[in-house]
Amino acid sequence: MNTPPSPPGVRSVDGSPVRLGALVPLTRPGWVEAGRHLLAGLDLAVHEVNDAGGIDGRPLELVVRDTAADPERAAAAVTELADLGVAAVVGEYHSVVARAAATRADALGMPFLCSSAVLDALTEEPTEWVARLSPVQSRGWRSYADFLLATGRRRIAVATQPSVYWATGTRALRDHLASRGGTVLELDATELGPEALCDALADHGATALLLLVGSPEPAVPIVRAVRGDRRLADLLVGAPAGQPEFAGWAAELGADGAGIPFLRYLPEDLGPLGDRVGKELCERLGEAPSFVAFEGWDTVTVLAAVLRSHGTDRAAVAEAWPRVAVEGTRGPIRFSRTPGTGVWQWAWAPVQVVDRDPADPGRFRVLHTG
Repeated sequence: MNTPPSPPGVRSVDGSPVRLGALVPLTRPGWVEAGRHLLAGLDLAVHEVNDAGGIDGRPLELVVRDTAADPERAAAAVTELADLGVAAVVGEYHSVVARAAATRADALGMPFLCSSAVLDALTEEPTEWVARLSPVQSRGWRSYADFLLATGRRRIAVATQPSVYWATGTRALRDHLASRGGTVLELDATELGPEALCDALADHGATALLLLVGSPEPAVPIVRAVRGDRRLADLLVGAPAGQPEFAGWAAELGADGAGIPFLRYLPEDLGPLGDRVGKELCERLGEAPSFVAFEGWDTVTVLAAVLRSHGTDRAAVAEAWPRVAVEGTRGPIRFSRTPGTGVWQWAWAPVQVVDRDPADPGRFRVLHTG
């Protein structure tokens, strides 16, 4: 799937577009809503680049591949895109999938600008080929732990499924909470059904349950069970990975889905650029854009600036990461080497803890920033 032909006003010097490969989860078991928002942001930015004359007169073209949350499929897509001659690869939402893509990009000498995945170590060894816009998981989840402590929640339970992403998130929470008097109890959601989970939470005296599981299954049935259990009336339900961000969550759960804090990567004030892009994204999506849509727009905008200033040679693109200075929708974007990531990282992406207002589930409340 490609974007439509370049609009009038873009005159290709040699008749060829500058092509970017895009990795996006568009089918299940991928998080399709996140993929839709990510693609909307990527696609809007491509059209704006072309409206402004493209890349030195050449149209920018997006070559999209559906990862369906499959690491092997993503790695194969990077190889295919490299063979197609793309200048760089962008996108992906799922952390484990992005890690597979980053590893293959590094092996092939392909620049990869990761839009949304947060797993700290995207590659086993440091690489010059990969950069990332989203904040690292450990930073976001430490901020979430600070929010829990500030609300007096110290006996934390996590309902989890087997995954590197969930395991590293649990470790970040446990390490941060342990030094501050908090504890973390792991409950295997593949072994315990919703009712059994409720029994375990009541027996443990947990003050918060964090949903480190897929959505809608098994997250939605767990929320319904907890909300319906009188023993757990004072239990805070949280979802640091961001499940309540998307409209599908509210549609599934209604009022039960409100008051569940999650991580969101937006500033308190988007500013004129963010406001303008947000309105355009809202028109495309037919709903309020998530932070993932803004990440998509920022991704293409950063790469367009690199391509204009350093050319389309892959090595030149990768060498430009430390010289990036671009105004994004969520603040000035620069990359640095952040310990523990192995990649070029935008170190100061904004982090918020947000929930849907129980009095108005369509409205988000900012509960904590960090």
